[in-house]
Parts: sequence; C-alpha cells; structure tokens
Amino acid sequence: MSIEACRAYFRALGREQDILEFDVSSATVELAAQAVGCESARIAKTLSFSVGGGCVLLVCAGDAKIDNRKFKDQFHTKAVMLTPEQVLAFTGHAVGGVCPFAINHPAVTTYLDCSLQRFHTVFPAAGSSNSAIELTCGELAEYSHSAGWVDVCKNWG
Repeated sequence: MSIEACRAYFRALGREQDILEFDVSSATVELAAQAVGCESARIAKTLSFSVGGGCVLLVCAGDAKIDNRKFKDQFHTKAVMLTPEQVLAFTGHAVGGVCPFAINHPAVTTYLDCSLQRFHTVFPAAGSSNSAIELTCGELAEYSHSAGWVDVCKNWG
C-alpha cells in the first residue's frame, strides 16, 4: 500500500507522525482543502506527464493550471498526462494519492512549480486518497528529491 511506503519514507526522516490521515477523501484539490482546512491553492497537487519515455512529476499549487507553451518550452515536448495505470506503474501511488515521495523508479523525475513559492507551507498527498503532510517549500524540495523549480503553470494567484 502506497501510504505504507510514505510512512516508511517519512519514518526514516523522523516525520512519520506528521502525516495527516482523514476519515474523508482528499483525492481532489477541493476535497483535500476541506479535509486539511486550508485554501485550495495551498494543496500541492502532483501531476504526472510522459516525457522522453519516462515520467515527470510536476508538483504545483492547487489553483494552478498547466500552461502548454511553458511546458513545451521547459520539457521540449507536448504536455501528455499519464494514464492511471501508468501513474501507478511509475510511482507506486494511485491517482488521488499521487505524491513525490517514496518513489524508486529510475525513470521518474520530480519538478516543483513556482506557483507553490508564495506559501510558507503546502500540503502534498502522502500516498493515499485520504492523506497529506504539511511541509515548507524547502522541505518539499528536499523530501521529493526535486530536480528543481520550474515555471510551467498559469492562472494562479
């Protein structure tokens, strides 16, 4: 189970107790914001794209949308989202609980969108459709093993 992988991952970092588990679904930005009790923009959604035969995970603010031109300029390919089956195969996390943690597939690269940087803390999922963890942007970058910050979203803020 993916939440178990995230628990083990954060246990090794001394942060397992910080994982929030809800009695309700947090599978969408809106549901996650309700479960956490914050504005939807602070939900750090993880989107999965096919790039060069691998997977790019893009973590962005809950109110951000992919800007196709910016995405193509950054990754030199059209933004094509993975199917739920591909997401599970690459990340080990099912859609609704996809996060950039506890990923061991060598063809997965994580990037963080600058739409998140306006917040001190954000709430990415923690491997299930009813979990999250509150992290600073610096912690998110560190714990996700991010390849860097990018600007590929629009309509945020």
